[in-house]
Amino acid sequence: MNIKKIAYWVLTLAMCGLFLFSAQMYFFNTEMVEGFFKELNFPTWVVIPLAIAKVLGVAAVLTNIHPILKEWAYAGFFFDVVLATTAHYFAGHGLIGPSFIGIFLVLGSRLLDRYRLEELS
Repeated sequence: MNIKKIAYWVLTLAMCGLFLFSAQMYFFNTEMVEGFFKELNFPTWVVIPLAIAKVLGVAAVLTNIHPILKEWAYAGFFFDVVLATTAHYFAGHGLIGPSFIGIFLVLGSRLLDRYRLEELS
């Protein structure tokens, strides 16, 4: 097993862990998360659909059922962490946080996935 494959799995599992942690917070602490969404001027109705999308995205990345689903999952994750980082920054929470770290996890996982797939073909 080469270093790129190990790095891919480390980044991918960390990324999936971040999104699953977020999703479980949305499911089990919905009122608290809705309060955060109100503070950031986001609609609260999106909390549960976003949690479902995060779980489905993790499943798409880990199972690799279809390459297009995996691409859409990565795109959704990227937009989620970029928009979350921007929202927190403009709300005065600072730049560095889980969503900011998530940007690098998503990008790293996606870029290393390409190398991993090239090795398989």
